[in-house]
Amino acid sequence: MKEKSTKLFYILGAFFIANALLAEFIGVKIFSLEKTLHLNPINFGIFGFDLSFNLTAGVLLWPVVFIMTDIINEYYGRRGVRFISFTAAGLIIYAFLMVYLSMRLTPADFWIQRETAGGTVNMNIAFNTIFGQGLWIIVGSITAFLIGQLVDVTVFHFFKSKTGNPKIWLRATGSTLVSQFIDSFVVLFIAFYLGAGWDAKLVLAIGIVNYMYKFTIAVVLTPILYVIHYFIDLYLGKEKAEQLMFEATQK
Repeated sequence: MKEKSTKLFYILGAFFIANALLAEFIGVKIFSLEKTLHLNPINFGIFGFDLSFNLTAGVLLWPVVFIMTDIINEYYGRRGVRFISFTAAGLIIYAFLMVYLSMRLTPADFWIQRETAGGTVNMNIAFNTIFGQGLWIIVGSITAFLIGQLVDVTVFHFFKSKTGNPKIWLRATGSTLVSQFIDSFVVLFIAFYLGAGWDAKLVLAIGIVNYMYKFTIAVVLTPILYVIHYFIDLYLGKEKAEQLMFEATQK
């Protein structure tokens, strides 16, 4: 049984880290949610700014990361979440370092110019533009990620201490909503207020729009938590699953 719980932790952790890394790299693309859904842009008047749902592609994966956080929290406790979170942060830093080094490599002559449907593209400039995120964005992203994870685990166990094993939706969704709120504003303030000198009201306005999306997604994805719980209980056995959940509250 111990082997099964170890394998489960490995699978959950690997999926967690893979999604965190992917979210960082695809996050350089900004997309229009409304246009993607073939809707007219919704203009929100916030602090004097007209904003719509223009989001980073990373928002597609961060909700998955926070779901994995809650599942790991449920069965492996605070230590399990901290271990995976700091491992992921270390690997994200390592990945950014490797990308930075790759940008410093001299490109092969035949690779630089590429004919595409949109015209001639300088592949080296395109590569460096896409992957060359600013230092403040990297610092903001990693800081927000770690703070969000630590807040998530604290709020999760607070709710669990009040409700016990029932009401999965309350502790999981509640902790995600709180941690996503903090994550949404921390990354923006570090990356754009401190790093780029944006107006504080603009940063707040963008943070509110981003959180509106994350709030909605967190609520919509709540049933998935019950599905994952069901399959984990099936894999481990009800008795072993409950034992792990109990031990998680002691860690």
